[in-house]
Amino acid sequence: MSTPAADRKPSRNPLAHIGRFAVPLLFAALCLFGIIAAHLTPEFLLRELLVRFGRNAVLVLSLLIPILAGLGLNFGIVVGAMAGQIGAIVVTFLKIKGLAGFVLALVIATPVGLLFGLGTGWLFNRAKGREMVTGLIAGYFANGLYQLVFLFALGSLIPFKDPTMLLPQGFGLRNTIDLLGMQYAVDDLIKVSVTLDQSPVRVPLASFLFIAVFCVFNRIFIRTKLGQELRAMGQDAHVAASSGIDVEKNRVIATVLSTIFAAWGQLFFLQNLGTLNTYSSHEQVGMFSIAALLVSGATVTRATIGQALLGTLLFHTLFVVSPLAGKALAGDAQIGEYFRVFVAYAVITVALVLHAWQKRRSEA
Repeated sequence: MSTPAADRKPSRNPLAHIGRFAVPLLFAALCLFGIIAAHLTPEFLLRELLVRFGRNAVLVLSLLIPILAGLGLNFGIVVGAMAGQIGAIVVTFLKIKGLAGFVLALVIATPVGLLFGLGTGWLFNRAKGREMVTGLIAGYFANGLYQLVFLFALGSLIPFKDPTMLLPQGFGLRNTIDLLGMQYAVDDLIKVSVTLDQSPVRVPLASFLFIAVFCVFNRIFIRTKLGQELRAMGQDAHVAASSGIDVEKNRVIATVLSTIFAAWGQLFFLQNLGTLNTYSSHEQVGMFSIAALLVSGATVTRATIGQALLGTLLFHTLFVVSPLAGKALAGDAQIGEYFRVFVAYAVITVALVLHAWQKRRSEA
């Protein structure tokens, strides 16, 4: 993803240049320390990262367009994840399996994501300068509506007759829904496996190809007229508006695209996992995707495709390593779980504080 002109100017201060790589270097060091402490083999680590990278990369990439447009970190992708889950629930109810089921879930999730994105974009236009906290609150509000529909209305007000998916009382979806009919629908589209440590490991080649296509789309998109307008808005919305760019309309478009991409990303996540935690699978999507982007050195105003991919790799390496390192060092894997959650929130907090501080300095 392209960057604002001010961010592309080479710094004459070597320390500032090194500072751009401080966060990814720190995370790489933490990951290396954890790998050594837990005595992890390269085969085990590669096996886990192949799965996690293909599962999460699209969600992280869905954050780039709002940053380009000056909207900051889109915590509202949680709403997009809900749209993806709605598609998965409908397909499971219809008992359509395999690639056909996955494609139908995408078809269902796209207009739902479009509708959710329009609503979120409308909110962003009425909360200019506070898009990040607005997206966070919108996610909580949407989660309440989501639970109202699927926990109480489905099966009572909304006709839904499938005892395998409903709670014993006859309404409300079960906490966990089996998506085995859709599991590996994309991952196994091109079946490739490698032998690591005398055991075959699935390589989700089709998912990696889709991620590559998605990256190419982002590169092409920023060269279009709309992409250039979004970049101009990210540099200075007031100047962009003075140049005749419909800023409010483009802000909504950027939000809609991010929401739809997040819906697709959640479906890639679910088809790999094979299980839907109905009321919790989407809750941490925004936090963890944003944390993954930030650990690569990206900021609230600048992020690239390379940083999104690097951040996904680093963050999920830490996800794999932390519990095992915690167990090896302290005898309790839960300590590692606490540490990685702490890191996720810490990098987001630091990024937001730095953004607020830099904004205040520029306005002074």
